[in-house]
Amino acid sequence: MEDSSLQSFHWRHHVFPSFSGEDVRRTFLSHLLKEFRRKGIRTFIDNDIKRSQLIGPELVQAIRESRFAVVVLSKRYASSRWCLNELVEIKESSKNVMPVFYEVNPSDVRNLSGEFGTAFEEACQGKPEDVKQRWRQALVYVANIAGESSQNWDNEADMIEKIAMSISSELNSAPSGDSDNLVGINAHMSEMDSLLCLESNEVKMVGIWGPAGIGKTTVARALFKQLSVSFQHSIFVENFKGSYRRTGLDEYGFKLRLQEQFLSEVIDHKHMKIHDLGLVKERLQDLKVLVVLDDVDRLEQLDALVKQSQWFGPGSRIIVTTENKQLLRAHGIKLIYQMGFPSKSESLEIFCQSAFGKSSAPDGYIELATEITKLAGYLPLALKVLGSSLRGMNKDEQKAALPRLRTSLSEDIRNVLRVGYDGLHDKDKSIFLYVACLFSGENVEYVKLLLASSGLDVNFGLQVLTNRSLIYILRCNRTIMMHSLLQHLGREVVCAQSIDEPGKRQFLVDASEIYDVLVDNTGTAALLGISLDISTINEWFLNERSFGGMHNLMFLKFYKSSLGKNQTELHLPRGLDYLPRKLRLLHWDTYPTTSLPLSFRPEFLVVLNLRESKLEKLWEGEQPLRSLTHMDLSMSENLKEIPDLSKAVNMEELCLSHCSSLVMLPPSVKNLNKLVVLEMECCSKLESIPKNINLESLSILNLDKCSRLTTFPDVSSNIGYLSISETAIEQVPETIMSWPNLAALDMSGCTNLKTFPCLPNTIEWLDFSRTEIEEVPSRVQNLYRLSKLLMNSCMKLRSISSGISRLENIETLDFLGCKNVVNYPVEIFESSPFCHNLVVEMGDIQTPGLPRPFYFRNSFIETIPDCITRHCKLPFLNSSRPVSSNIESNFIWFDQLRKREEWHGDDDD
Repeated sequence: MEDSSLQSFHWRHHVFPSFSGEDVRRTFLSHLLKEFRRKGIRTFIDNDIKRSQLIGPELVQAIRESRFAVVVLSKRYASSRWCLNELVEIKESSKNVMPVFYEVNPSDVRNLSGEFGTAFEEACQGKPEDVKQRWRQALVYVANIAGESSQNWDNEADMIEKIAMSISSELNSAPSGDSDNLVGINAHMSEMDSLLCLESNEVKMVGIWGPAGIGKTTVARALFKQLSVSFQHSIFVENFKGSYRRTGLDEYGFKLRLQEQFLSEVIDHKHMKIHDLGLVKERLQDLKVLVVLDDVDRLEQLDALVKQSQWFGPGSRIIVTTENKQLLRAHGIKLIYQMGFPSKSESLEIFCQSAFGKSSAPDGYIELATEITKLAGYLPLALKVLGSSLRGMNKDEQKAALPRLRTSLSEDIRNVLRVGYDGLHDKDKSIFLYVACLFSGENVEYVKLLLASSGLDVNFGLQVLTNRSLIYILRCNRTIMMHSLLQHLGREVVCAQSIDEPGKRQFLVDASEIYDVLVDNTGTAALLGISLDISTINEWFLNERSFGGMHNLMFLKFYKSSLGKNQTELHLPRGLDYLPRKLRLLHWDTYPTTSLPLSFRPEFLVVLNLRESKLEKLWEGEQPLRSLTHMDLSMSENLKEIPDLSKAVNMEELCLSHCSSLVMLPPSVKNLNKLVVLEMECCSKLESIPKNINLESLSILNLDKCSRLTTFPDVSSNIGYLSISETAIEQVPETIMSWPNLAALDMSGCTNLKTFPCLPNTIEWLDFSRTEIEEVPSRVQNLYRLSKLLMNSCMKLRSISSGISRLENIETLDFLGCKNVVNYPVEIFESSPFCHNLVVEMGDIQTPGLPRPFYFRNSFIETIPDCITRHCKLPFLNSSRPVSSNIESNFIWFDQLRKREEWHGDDDD
């Protein structure tokens, strides 16, 4: 155990290695240092220090500034006076030492016998007795410390892993010094340590359960920070509930999306696309991983990512935080840690950190701070919010706040949060209520867009709310989050505006109150926003004037949080006669009528989202759409036409995916010069795209599976991502050569495409899989930025130009299933850029060598020429039947059954 003085010292180096360079520098030591670097262990390196018989001040300082010394005792170690002097300094500095007896017997070191003793005698020649005595004492000292001996290990790599893990564990056991917001964390960590049982090689799932604001995420994050270095891979999925939504996907698609994001992060594979839910198991079952899923609220989230412990390698740990204990039980998680409230002293420290920026109250403030801590009910979130609201006040100002605190905090913990709200400027109060009732979980730029004309100084107001701990913005996706207790506070404030007549409030979020207002037509001009999860309601039948009287309504949000119900639960049997003209957000999933009201004038509309609607058309004629930036009509299967969009000059995103009755786009789209994204995937009846237009800002165009589309969509020369897979397009015009930003082109499944098109050299990603292309021409070498070329299952492909080997940035070539390519260019296999991922299928190998990670699948090969082994070491060879070869043991062979399982994913999971 280290004493407290050692724990508080900031070590410059984690490890000082002492070794004989001639024995181990290029072998054992180089591998050990590499493993240290992989685990984030800082190691002193002496490459720039000139060695002599005496160690200089630089080395003395390095030893003293290192937390551990790893002494590699090899056969020639004791012959080096430099090493012996290092060892004396290590002993005298009371350093934590880990000896490694490398190809020497520990008893030879202790007794100075054998080859080790002979080497020591060489060093002692001509040295005074006192020097020799210090050397002997240092060697005996280190020999008596328990360490690792290479004689006890069959596998040097395993020994190195054990040494690195031991050092890492010791490093993890000491506090980092970063104690902000971690009051009382040691007790929580100790409890979790007993549940996690890290010394066990089993896969364990552990739940952290407790109310909102209790500190579950804080504990989980501290665990992750401490433990992640001990795992091969690790991931912290923050705020699962708020960050991962279905957004129109069915359950299977939702799980696929989760797994894509999850695996992309775990194995550091950006933009991963998967098509099978078994991939998590396939990729992680042999890896020791640490997974933290924070704030989980649905069983399907756990089923998607951590369904079974068998999905993960031995020693893996999965930590799940949630407010719902039943969710953990339903998933079979039996190891559950219940978070308790902090003690009185810990609560006082939490409050003081927030109010005064330190762990204790200034002189004269202790009684005041103690009383406020008690009023806060000892809930960590409430303590922090109250502390922030009082920060910067002098003693008299804080005392002046006490009467209010006494009257509002003693009844219920939620009332504590009202103090933070009351301290806001009126404009910031309004923004707080908008977030609490409508926009928690939404992107910050999206919220700014919707509130742009509110006059509330939204940018500044959001910063104020962030600084006062009333909201926080996720760094990963810029999402605004508000704690559920604070949301409850905001909704109570709104409810108090008119307790008995909800139609006179600013916002409605309660389903029963919304129903009463809409059915009874009691909405008033006071209403600004309505938010309703329609997947939670029973059948509602509204009348055509349900929104009458709501003349100032700006935000109408009828959304589906779950796809469990496919049918529409909200009906308008006589249609809809009126929608307020001040609407800025119209989000109505499964909109139940064939068009919007004839009287509707969307002059202020910013976002129109009518997914899965029964619309056949939106409206007649031209409408004032200057404010409109986003339109999403996806999955509106009856939609036959898009209205005149001439006035939608600020439109940035248009989503019409799965509008299976849509035949064409209107010519007016030529006016959408700010359009960035156009999504029209699976518009199966779409036959044409307007010609002779150039949408200046269009960057992403998706026309996947528009199976009747025969003409290449030459609608913008600025497109960066173009996806037109499974269309009837026959050729790509040469005008595409002038597109300066095109980086990705997907034409997979375009069975009419027979010629490899001329493309600009900006291309980085190409997919021509399942096309009728017959040749990869020599001009492919001009695509010098190309990193991925996918041409699997191109059954007509016969020839591949050797110019492909000149692609210096290539990472993946996929010719799997191209059975008619007999001879692959030799240059492909000899070129170093192809040492990442090359997938081919060959009938007759005529090549002299392959790069190291070459992967191929073959159903025809009977023999593999010995020349293939000249330059390569294959991680695996996959074959359908026994193959005759003199290939060395670095192949891992798969029999026919194993081959099918690996390539087709035929497993039970």
